[in-house]
Amino acid sequence: MLQELFNLVKGVAQESVINNPDVPNDRNNEVVAEATNTVASGLRNIVAGGGLQNLLSLFGSGGQQSGRGLLNNPIVNMMIGHFSEKLMSKYNLGGAQANNVANNLIPNVIGDLINKTNDPGNSSFSLENLLSSITGGRSMEVAQEQQSSGNAGFNLPDLISQFGGGGGQSGGGGLMDIVSKMAQGAQAQQQKNGGGGLMDLIKGFMK
Repeated sequence: MLQELFNLVKGVAQESVINNPDVPNDRNNEVVAEATNTVASGLRNIVAGGGLQNLLSLFGSGGQQSGRGLLNNPIVNMMIGHFSEKLMSKYNLGGAQANNVANNLIPNVIGDLINKTNDPGNSSFSLENLLSSITGGRSMEVAQEQQSSGNAGFNLPDLISQFGGGGGQSGGGGLMDIVSKMAQGAQAQQQKNGGGGLMDLIKGFMK
């Protein structure tokens, strides 16, 4: 899923990074990798912090999501700020240039990711695969646990409507139990890919 995300970012980055004179051509791939790392780490950190509901609400918007429509989303804003800081500290872009790149790239990447995960005809992207990548497969284990406890029709997208409707229970432990298990999986991924681990993986896609 990480490589698919890198390829998605690279496709979206054509105008904001690759054709942008503010970004040196020899740093284009590095900036794309940094943006991929920002999105992947940001989504993982949301789940690790117990914010599964916020992530599901973001991805449950469905339909065709435009990047501009996401500028006021707190998750997207957090990523924009983080990416902008990286552009200034690691790639020596000025504040205005960094903010311009981040404000154009990150919302469009998230918008594209939402659209692709909501497209049943796109087998490369799904909410299940995204959450499995974030939690190191813990989300799939949770789904199996729910099904084995009698909730045979359980699937991860159903969580969106359950959260939205204020449902308190789902199979064997309730939504908060699911949130906790997902958070533990994401925290384990944080520790596993701590430091430069995740960025090193992403840079491997540049070769």
